[in-house]
Amino acid sequence: MLSDPSAAVIRATLPAVGAHLDEITERFYAGMFTAHPELLRDLFNRGNQAAGTQRQALAGSIAAFATHLLDHPGQRPDAMLGRIAHKHASLGVAPEQYAIVHEHLFAAIAGVLGEAVTPEVAAAWDEVYWLMANALVAIEKRLYRESGESGENGRRRWEVVERVPETTDVTTFRLRPLDGDPVPPFRAGQYVSVRVQLPDGARQIRQYSLSGAPTGTVRQISVKRVLGDGTPDGEVSHHLHTRVRVGDVLELSAPYGDLVLDDAPDAPVLLASAGIGVTPMIAMLAQLAEDGHRAPVTVVHGDRSPGHHALRAEHEARTGKLADAALHLWYEQDAPAGAHTGLVDLAGVDVPAGTRAYLCGPLPFMRTVRAQLIEKGVAPADIHYEVFGPDLWLAQP
Repeated sequence: MLSDPSAAVIRATLPAVGAHLDEITERFYAGMFTAHPELLRDLFNRGNQAAGTQRQALAGSIAAFATHLLDHPGQRPDAMLGRIAHKHASLGVAPEQYAIVHEHLFAAIAGVLGEAVTPEVAAAWDEVYWLMANALVAIEKRLYRESGESGENGRRRWEVVERVPETTDVTTFRLRPLDGDPVPPFRAGQYVSVRVQLPDGARQIRQYSLSGAPTGTVRQISVKRVLGDGTPDGEVSHHLHTRVRVGDVLELSAPYGDLVLDDAPDAPVLLASAGIGVTPMIAMLAQLAEDGHRAPVTVVHGDRSPGHHALRAEHEARTGKLADAALHLWYEQDAPAGAHTGLVDLAGVDVPAGTRAYLCGPLPFMRTVRAQLIEKGVAPADIHYEVFGPDLWLAQP
């Protein structure tokens, strides 16, 4: 809980800090990476840093956390903290790294705001930071304990046992643990972090949804090759597509992620995805079938064309295995009979009362679908989402 004196200072200074957050976070990352170049080389996503998206996400989360403390005294934004903590745990973030962030973040605040950062202002924002940091450390410690996987920093070495081209830009990799130990089940919708060593020696990490069934002897990820639009191609996806073959070994974290099915077997479910956002939905469909889910399941997907629809056959087959399920497809071009042409529009889709909805795809797609679901009576608390990469939903409320 934020103390009353600090709350008054934060309320008075939040507009000024918020107006300069982008500049503050830019200076923060520059200073931290100068002092600790290993963090950019081996932990932070260099592509997101170059594009500025990580900076936007950090600024959004700080502003959202401070605003929540003011608007809801005594309450923590648990959903936001949980989402961040899952990302951090999959990366292997350690408690001592929060002190490094604190040092360089507060140097950046002082550098940008200058004399406006009085001792009282610094103390109030210091309180906000450690409320957020200590909450994340506690959640991450719990997640590490619950992961149940051994290995350095919770990572194990996995051998690629199969490579399946899904589309021109998506490839599925199936992997088994090199140590031969059992493969624990995961919760449908979760992801793993994959760490690879790039040609320049950097050990970069990216997160990929598990696209196979939650039980089994292999892990499966389906990776979209990220092509730069005025920026460099995705480093890790490019490496996986062009260099990793059957027999090669990758480092994987334990599964993490909070976009998981609720324990509500009698509730209707809606799974909405676009593009590569289909990957967690495949695992969710497998889980629903395995659980014998009998309530209605509405499956919605949008893509550029049937040829760009990764895991399309599996998407259709797994939907067909459910007792009461309907698949609704939208393609921007070449839509076959039974599918819609254009962007996803739920106007003509029946959404049963009490539906729990799960969304994954580009941010504009998820914003649109969420708004349409609320119009149809779905409770905002029952709409869950996953953002691939930095969570810019917080940065663009």
